[in-house]
Amino acid sequence: MRIGIDIDSTLHHYWDTFETVAKSRFGIELPYERQRDWSISVLKPEQVKAIVAETHSDPNVVSAVPYPGAVDAVNRWAADGHWIHITSHRSDDARGATVEWLDAIGLSYDDLHCSFDKIPRCVELEVDLLIDDSPVNILRAIEEGILPATLEHPWNEDVCSTESVITAPDWNALALALEPLLSSHPVSGR
Repeated sequence: MRIGIDIDSTLHHYWDTFETVAKSRFGIELPYERQRDWSISVLKPEQVKAIVAETHSDPNVVSAVPYPGAVDAVNRWAADGHWIHITSHRSDDARGATVEWLDAIGLSYDDLHCSFDKIPRCVELEVDLLIDDSPVNILRAIEEGILPATLEHPWNEDVCSTESVITAPDWNALALALEPLLSSHPVSGR
């Protein structure tokens, strides 16, 4: 199987960093549990852009701590012969630090793509399964015939309750939920 995996809020908890930068730069608190939709209406678009740029700076990227179980699950899938595509909504300027981080945490992968529109790349690579927290990406994956899976977050709760999405509260539960699919699906080769 060809598996696409997002980074922020998928491989590691990103929201704490985002909230910290929002508070230090603009004095705005953004509690995780209150983020019920994908837009952040209390910030101007240029403020969100500045926060994202800072959270994707080299020091912030390399200091991220993976969710428990994430690296083990992905490495197990890679060892089983599944093809792993890491895809992130980051500018290509963050690629070097992202590679450094992936290497430092010991995550096995075949391809890395940093771009602001990941679904066309997943289609191009014939990704079968996309693990991503974004409700926009979940819906676009479904439209393209890509099976979506996600960790449960307040902002993707609605789409997960109305669409056919494999969801779990953490990586250990997600790996368990995906096990029947991955064990029955032919590997794509490495």
